[in-house]
Amino acid sequence: MVKLAKYTKPYLLMILLAILLLFVQANLDLALPDYLSRIVNTGIQQSGVENAVPLAIRQSEMNRLVIFLSETDKSSVLADYTLVDKNSADYGTYVVEYPALEKEAVYVLNKIDQAEIDRINPIIGKAILTVSGIEQVLADPAKAKLMSGAFGGMDLSKLPPGMDLFAMMGKLPAATLAKITDSINTKFEALGEKMIIQAAISPVRAEYKALGMDTDKLQNSYVMSIGGWMLLLTLLSVVCTIIVGYLSGKIAAGMARDIRRAVFQKVESFSNSEFDKFSTASLITRSTNDVTQIQMVVFMMVRMVFYAPLLGFGGLIKVISKDSPISWLIAVAVLVLISLIIVVFSLSLPKFKITQKLVDRINLVARENLSGMMVVRAFNMQAFEEDRFDKANLDLTAVSLFINRVMVVMMPMMMLIMNGLSVAIIWYGARQVADANMQVGDMMAFMQYAMQIVMSFLMLSMMFIILPRASVSGDRIAEVLETEPKIHDPLQPKKFAATFNGTVEFRNVSFRYPGAEEDVLHDINFTAQPGQTTAFIGSTGSGKSTIVNLIPRFYEVTEGAILMDGLDIREVTQHDLREKIGYVPQKSALFSGTIESNLLYADENASPEMLKSAIEISQAAEFVASKEEGMATEISQGGINVSGGQKQRLSIARALVKKPPVYILDDSFSALDFKTDAALRRAFKEKAANSTLIIVTQRVTTVKNAEQIIVLDEGRIVGKGSHQELMKDCETYQEIALSQLSKEELL
Repeated sequence: MVKLAKYTKPYLLMILLAILLLFVQANLDLALPDYLSRIVNTGIQQSGVENAVPLAIRQSEMNRLVIFLSETDKSSVLADYTLVDKNSADYGTYVVEYPALEKEAVYVLNKIDQAEIDRINPIIGKAILTVSGIEQVLADPAKAKLMSGAFGGMDLSKLPPGMDLFAMMGKLPAATLAKITDSINTKFEALGEKMIIQAAISPVRAEYKALGMDTDKLQNSYVMSIGGWMLLLTLLSVVCTIIVGYLSGKIAAGMARDIRRAVFQKVESFSNSEFDKFSTASLITRSTNDVTQIQMVVFMMVRMVFYAPLLGFGGLIKVISKDSPISWLIAVAVLVLISLIIVVFSLSLPKFKITQKLVDRINLVARENLSGMMVVRAFNMQAFEEDRFDKANLDLTAVSLFINRVMVVMMPMMMLIMNGLSVAIIWYGARQVADANMQVGDMMAFMQYAMQIVMSFLMLSMMFIILPRASVSGDRIAEVLETEPKIHDPLQPKKFAATFNGTVEFRNVSFRYPGAEEDVLHDINFTAQPGQTTAFIGSTGSGKSTIVNLIPRFYEVTEGAILMDGLDIREVTQHDLREKIGYVPQKSALFSGTIESNLLYADENASPEMLKSAIEISQAAEFVASKEEGMATEISQGGINVSGGQKQRLSIARALVKKPPVYILDDSFSALDFKTDAALRRAFKEKAANSTLIIVTQRVTTVKNAEQIIVLDEGRIVGKGSHQELMKDCETYQEIALSQLSKEELL
């Protein structure tokens, strides 16, 4: 996979944008549990009252609060409020909101920042709880003894009836009042600021009711406000998800297209040496299935691999920042998840490497069976082919089943961990709520964070399922892309002369196939002149096709040199060299399309007259004319809907359309009858009289009239000359000739 990283360069901007959007989405998703917590804690449990700092408070009640504040705190608190009475300019506005203003003055909170609210929250919270406690004592003397400890041991139950305790405390000496205040604060230390503020909410809500405020409206307003923010965040998260999905799809598809194009271009540059290394089935699998694996993993990586860590670590940070007493539950769950992923990954990775090779094997067997269907039927080998395919199929099935059995454990185990974690959070969280160590909303938020963290690991585990196979696919693709063709163009190529004749000369040429121990051609020397036919004949395996494959540089010579018009073919570009050659391979290859499109393959600008001439020379005119659609007749893949002879004639016509100075016909008359063979060679000789014609054949009748016949035996030239000369001097040629024709026919 790393070797293919360069293909991400055109998409770096989109990747960065996707990461930015995923960061935004993760933060939006992580914010939702906090808002849920606020709805439960504040909106439902606290009726929409957020702080112990009241928005407004009656003057009489404020006078009671400041009794329990130090001079410094008293000054700062009063500075944050404005006293509103009937003489105030904005009395008419506030009396609607606070109806109690008609009876007495009201302190209204100024517009202060959150930092100031956070500072005075515990200060006012303690004072409110103290005043509330005293008011409960005055209302219910039975509770007086509970408050006595906070007042230096004073038994509040023995106070004279009707006595105003707050008035009495206001007249106490400052030292005594400070002692009482310190004693009260010591009692509050055990609760902590958070619980003090939460406990003070109930008295604040009671004060709001005393002011005549609509507390139901306050609660509904708070819930609707926070709920609205949740809906907005969810909508933004959905937008981010859609955009990232689009970007990840575009990146993955674009990379797959680029990689597939690079593989195709690289394969096109391969010589036959490289094709001997990679099988056709393997190259097809690498260009399709392997690239698809890469596309899938790139999509998942952009969509999940960047998002999952942001969500998981973000959730952990949120949990840690809350300092929850049940955080250890998530730590245990994460450790179990990591252990599970490591075990599954270690078991499945080796099998993924085997899978792709088995897919290659399936493709190979299926391809051979389809291309050789007629042979299979002719020899009644259907059962054998079925067994061969079953073997390849069952091997792949067995490995796939093993991988799936390992991977199938992931989901139920993940769900078990997730549900077990939920139960544990509820169990331990309920105890913490009962002990007043946390609120219900905090427990619910904690549960959501836990699910987000587990889900992030679940997403990562999905990546671990497809990443090993994609890694293998990436290595297989990189293997093709990193294969350097053994045939290169020169750094400073030469050009053929403007007046190109087409003389082909082999000078002391020897050749051996890559990896072979011995040469298959030995010291080959000959010259093919323009306007003449040079024919190669010999037994099967004598090296005829190998010689002509060296001319277009399908292979590179091992020793010696091949010259065209006196210029070493290795000193010119492959393009310039092949522009001078019209090649008809031993196995005729036609492409899906029409007869016309196959002929135009040689020259897309060829005129209809040129196509007609080529058809006539190749003796295919009658065959084409017999078709209802003529030149527009459809040709199936590989030309399977035409006969072998028709395929050869169309291949020869394609070469003729090019009008090159050098023609190479590699056993291209084998499927033709003798009459058509003779007519074709005669027409060829007339229309391409100035071209160099190189023919490979096993028919003596085909080479009989050639100006130069080269006889090969085991990679060596054992005879060279005209038909008459070879019949006198070359024993090998005589054997071949007499095996095909009578002495009378050879004269």
